[in-house]
Amino acid sequence: MFTGLIEALCRIDRIQHLAGAMRLSVELGPMAADCSRGDSIAVNGACLTIAELTEKVAAFDVSGETLEKSTLGKLAPGAIVNIERALKADDRLGGHFVQGHIDGAARIENIDRKGKFWRIRFAANTDLLEQMVNKGSVAVDGISLTIAGLDKNGFEVTVIPETISSTNLQNSKVGCLVNIEPDLIIKAVKKQLQQVLPKKDNMSIEKLQEMGF
Repeated sequence: MFTGLIEALCRIDRIQHLAGAMRLSVELGPMAADCSRGDSIAVNGACLTIAELTEKVAAFDVSGETLEKSTLGKLAPGAIVNIERALKADDRLGGHFVQGHIDGAARIENIDRKGKFWRIRFAANTDLLEQMVNKGSVAVDGISLTIAGLDKNGFEVTVIPETISSTNLQNSKVGCLVNIEPDLIIKAVKKQLQQVLPKKDNMSIEKLQEMGF
């Protein structure tokens, strides 16, 4: 479990393409001293496990499913990625609950820079958008952000200067793909409604409230 508060920007050291999979090596820098083999780390929002740790470089095995759902397969050596270690039980919980399970990718459609603040619009498919609500949370490349606008074709976020300077959003360009993980709570509610609504006739807000929604 993660929070979507990025701890560090790190550089991709090496990429090895395997049969249907990939080994991704990342320079963790000083953070490596507090990491061990088997630790979970979110790389651009995708939860990966350290398979090998040599000095300051951690190697992760990326499955075919993760490559299919995320943008990790498009990374190249030298790319800068967002890094967050798994949440400790006694840590403060900023951001929101992030699993590190990427649901898909979205494309940056527009970046509106207003002073030090950025308004970014992302084009996304229906499956992703149906798991979002206006003013709800979303993880973009592992960054906890609040949805400031939502329609049938995409969503928008407003990014504060601190987030821009401490994440790889600072390198964003129109057309770039990013990893998306909608809020866990919204996904759980949607799943429950999908199971209930087809079985009930004349459903109303009152009846949903009676059922605990």
